[in-house]
Amino acid sequence: MPKFNHVCIIDDDPIYTFTTRKIMEIGKFSKYIEIFKNGKEALDALKPRVEAGEKVPEVIFLDLNMPIMDGWQFLDEFMTPNTQKIVIYIVSSSIDPVDINKAKEYSLVTNYLVKPITPERLKELFDKMES
Repeated sequence: MPKFNHVCIIDDDPIYTFTTRKIMEIGKFSKYIEIFKNGKEALDALKPRVEAGEKVPEVIFLDLNMPIMDGWQFLDEFMTPNTQKIVIYIVSSSIDPVDINKAKEYSLVTNYLVKPITPERLKELFDKMES
């Protein structure tokens, strides 16, 4: 039985999204995995759901560097009092301390993860969220 009903990946890297989705499917981490290629695409889909009180992803894996709308812009636009029940992990290839410290300024961001994410690391995250 999957650990979560709905997990979302917001990332423009097709290799990363493909492998992460496969890892989640094999590990049965989520019943439904939704993928967006940039922050705007995700914002346009998720914000109306939040505002309408509809079901939203329980966990979001958010990249920082994307075209059209990056991860920081997404967080600035997406954060509302109604989004408090969503767990957001920033997943980036950036190891810049400025980015890591900036992530701590967002209350919705649970942690900052550096790519790549291994299946073991993903399992560890989901196990921790479940407990």
